[in-house]
Amino acid sequence: MTASSDAIPPLPSAAASQYAAGPAARRAAWRGRAAAMAALLLVVLGGALAALFVFNLVAAERERDLRQWQTRLNIVADSRVTAVGGWLERQYQALGALADNASLQIYATELWSAGRGSGGVTDAAGQADYLRNLLTAAAAQSGFTGPVLGADVRANVRRSAVAGIALLDLDGGLLAMSQAMPPLSGRLQAFITDAPRGERALLDLHIGPGGRPSIALLVPVFAIQGQADAASQVAVLLAVREADGLWQELVQPGRIEQSGESLLVRQVGARLDYLSPRLDGAAPLERSLDAATANLASAMAIGREGGFVEGRDYRGEAVLATSRRVAQTPWFVVEKVDRQEALGDSESQARRLATILLLGIALAAVAVMAAWRHGSSLRAATAAAAYRDAATRLAENRDFLRLLTDSQPNAIAIVGPDDRYSFANRRLAEEAGVEAADVVGKSVASVFGAATADPVMEGVRQARHENRVVTRLSERSGTRADGAVRTVQSQFIPLPGQSDLAGILVVDEDISQAISVQAERERQLRGLVDTLLSVVDRRDPFAQHHSARVARLAAAVSAEMGLDPATQRVAETAGGLMNLGKITVPAEILAKSEPLTNRELETVRESLQLSAELLAGIAFEGPVVETLRQVQERVDGRGQPEGRLGDQILVTARILATVNALVGLTSPRAHRAPMSIDAALDALMEETGTRFDRRVVAALISYLENHGGRAVLEADRPRRP
Repeated sequence: MTASSDAIPPLPSAAASQYAAGPAARRAAWRGRAAAMAALLLVVLGGALAALFVFNLVAAERERDLRQWQTRLNIVADSRVTAVGGWLERQYQALGALADNASLQIYATELWSAGRGSGGVTDAAGQADYLRNLLTAAAAQSGFTGPVLGADVRANVRRSAVAGIALLDLDGGLLAMSQAMPPLSGRLQAFITDAPRGERALLDLHIGPGGRPSIALLVPVFAIQGQADAASQVAVLLAVREADGLWQELVQPGRIEQSGESLLVRQVGARLDYLSPRLDGAAPLERSLDAATANLASAMAIGREGGFVEGRDYRGEAVLATSRRVAQTPWFVVEKVDRQEALGDSESQARRLATILLLGIALAAVAVMAAWRHGSSLRAATAAAAYRDAATRLAENRDFLRLLTDSQPNAIAIVGPDDRYSFANRRLAEEAGVEAADVVGKSVASVFGAATADPVMEGVRQARHENRVVTRLSERSGTRADGAVRTVQSQFIPLPGQSDLAGILVVDEDISQAISVQAERERQLRGLVDTLLSVVDRRDPFAQHHSARVARLAAAVSAEMGLDPATQRVAETAGGLMNLGKITVPAEILAKSEPLTNRELETVRESLQLSAELLAGIAFEGPVVETLRQVQERVDGRGQPEGRLGDQILVTARILATVNALVGLTSPRAHRAPMSIDAALDALMEETGTRFDRRVVAALISYLENHGGRAVLEADRPRRP
């Protein structure tokens, strides 16, 4: 029988000879392959056991090094927190010794008694001079001194001091002070006002008048024969100083680590403040980071006080760290050292051991390659055929993918593991101004430029690192004829696999028109609301522009409190809408020149809740409607409608309640004349802690007194119609 042209190709000569020799030869060949496979398996198994031993040895060594560094950092952290606490206690002790001075106690007791109608002060002028000299000497001895700022000119111009000691009465009035003392205003005045009776208090680190970190301390002065309690307190000693000496307490004697560092930090809400100088040369209080920053060592150490953590410091360097809290302060001492300096030698040794082990396994594997070669040649041929089939299928898949994506209006591409394009559809190539084939193999920056590439590569790396779909918005210059900037929403989708189509699928969608439509809708909505509010203003001529003034002041106070921009916008928006419900209040009530009855007052109050109900169906950005619902709540829990207490009330509602009261008190009404700003602030202070939030009132006063708010409020105040 003859062979046809479609017959199976002949086997290689070695295989053909085996078949020709018969079953015995074939069995011998298979036994040879089996022996080679068994030898290779033994090599691999032996290598695996050796690797396990080495890795266990390395892990044990690393664990031992970590324990040693944990002990070392704990010792240093304990010593530094003791030193910092000791420094602060010395300041208190120096001030406490002055408060126990008999002459000072007698003078303060006589002044206190005179204020209660118990007689005058003996030799008031002489005692006052003595006290000034006493305070000046005590300030010089205890370090509460500093330079006086400003030029020394012969004129009635007060120069600003940065440190000093002052004796105050129980109402915060100045009785005596050292020769140089900062002005008692702003943050310092709020600290004096809020300090508890009978206890010492600390004003946390802040930038003082000299532009450097400062602290202030309060110590009570008790009556000459009184008890050490609030009932016997007759005065207060206030001391202010710059905190330069505090940083020396963070220096560990004998430190040998080049990267070792003791940091003084505090956490304020979501912000982590670095209070002390740092190795990177930054000044105290110069930098803050988000406490939620991934792997931030300082935040991790504070969250696990006394624990030992591995993370990254403010420079992004890998570090080992621990923390200790400074008693009776919001401060933490964070002790850290660079991981490379601490563990670099042991990790280098581990790498050397692993390299030697791998070389040994490789040499052993080479020893059995000759026996394996015969069997591997057959597998190589099979693999080559499988590769050709896979390549054919991949080409077909790529063509199908291009056919599918070229019909889409969005730009679609795949960024491979090497951060270069491995695929691009027609739309992306058109935006780049090149052919689709010319995009493949190039980086994003080389195709579109750095400005467009940076946000794209950030999304690619995030999707790759987190192995999830990531969505980002970015502004891009496009190919439009008008040169307008586009708003693009990009989706970054991980594609698993080992083929050249594996990587991150990037789908760009131009949403500029949708955002423009949304902005127009918001503008129209705001215009409608402004129209409604203008109707309210015309019905109540005494409250014209009241809502706008409340909105502006609410935004300013929110910024003063350091709230995030989104919360500031909620406070401003809610302030502008809070009087919308007055549409339902009869005009005769709004324009009534006599005091309103209880029922009429209730009608006006109900209009605030009606504002929330009228706006309930509108989707605002943030809790605008809920802010309006809570604006009549009180921090003591006796407000409406639900009697929320303290921080249960939205901070935006607490801000709105405070600024609305101030604007209302300083504005004319049909039945009364406007109050002065000072009188209105006194009225707010009387209800601080009951009706109004103390922190909001303090921020309002700080804005008015320190940041030009008083002039703005005065200029914005309406006149009586």
